[in-house]
Amino acid sequence: MSTATLTADAHRQDPPLNPVPLRQDATIIGLVGLAHGTSHFSHLLLAPLFPVFIRDFGLSFSDVGLLMTVFFMISGIGQALSGFLVDRVGARPVLFAAISCFLVASLVASQVTSYAGLMAVAMLAGLGNAPFHPADFTILNQRVSPQRLGYAFSAHGLTGNLGWALAPAFLVGISSLADWRTAYLGAAVLYVGVLALLFWQREKLRTEVAPRSAPATRGAGGGDLAFMRLPVVWWCFAFFLLSTMTLAVIQSFAPSIMKAVHGVSVEVATLTISAYMLCGALGMLVGGFVAAANPMSSDRIVALAMSAGALLLLICATGWLGGQGTLVALAITGFAVGVGGPSRDMMIKKATPKGATGRVYGTVYSGLDLGFALSPALFGLLMDRGWYATTLAGAALVLGLSVVAAVGVGRRT
Repeated sequence: MSTATLTADAHRQDPPLNPVPLRQDATIIGLVGLAHGTSHFSHLLLAPLFPVFIRDFGLSFSDVGLLMTVFFMISGIGQALSGFLVDRVGARPVLFAAISCFLVASLVASQVTSYAGLMAVAMLAGLGNAPFHPADFTILNQRVSPQRLGYAFSAHGLTGNLGWALAPAFLVGISSLADWRTAYLGAAVLYVGVLALLFWQREKLRTEVAPRSAPATRGAGGGDLAFMRLPVVWWCFAFFLLSTMTLAVIQSFAPSIMKAVHGVSVEVATLTISAYMLCGALGMLVGGFVAAANPMSSDRIVALAMSAGALLLLICATGWLGGQGTLVALAITGFAVGVGGPSRDMMIKKATPKGATGRVYGTVYSGLDLGFALSPALFGLLMDRGWYATTLAGAALVLGLSVVAAVGVGRRT
């Protein structure tokens, strides 16, 4: 038997002897999706109320921007480390601890009186955000039927986008009816509800922990860090870093670019992000069916989706489409990138050695946090100089480079 066959056998999951009922898989997917939605909700636990903090605490844009940098740096470092913890103790206790961090962060936010308090909230929320991808994907890969994983990854990405969409409406809405401190108390109640539901259904979130002496777990080199010697892991990391940098440009600067270049109103400019995210969610829904139907072509699907997105961004950078045309093109970009989302997660799954799911997903997805931390600072320099078209072209360039990374993953899987 060839080495390639042995490697393929080691990575292949045997089909279940008894088919798992759809209802059981759907419940697990729903629970993990709910948890993932709270993670993305917490990405925006502070940002929607930045204008209030600037007014009440006399802060600058640099001050509040640093809060997000701290959030994503802690999340990125913690994500890589938490993967080891998930593999060691299981995903469920780590997931519960993460949501508890969000709960504490919301309670602290409701009582802050200074910038130091806001920094503490950013640190707590970043710590809570760190374990989600290793924990979520460990549960999905272990508890969901292999033939339904494409749909599971689609739902996972979809709920993340919905969490992003909910946070501003929730926090700003309650603040307008009462005040921002009440909004954070409301967020705390939300986290309590999610935590209670997950604890009630905790048996469905249980994962198996591979024995520490198992060769598959410890890798060919006999250590927990053996997976880091696999080039495919770093190609996956590069893909997440580059593709997330593009998303961060859209989230951070698209409204400002629309307003400056095309002279649209603030409301229409802000609609750009909502349109991108909603179309991205729709793309992920469609991408789930694509990934399930083509599980062995995930890298090619990702490359095509990201290439389409990069081309659309380049067209937007020319300014030829005008305000409404650019808004539509950016929305279609979100759809194209969204279609590649479930296949992206399938691509990572195929690159993951057996018994190292938490560690690999933690390391790879830390590239996402690094992209969110670096991109606003790097592209902000272009924005400060009024180079708006160059900013969009730069976002297209890094998305195009992510295609190279996806092809690199496919060649090494």
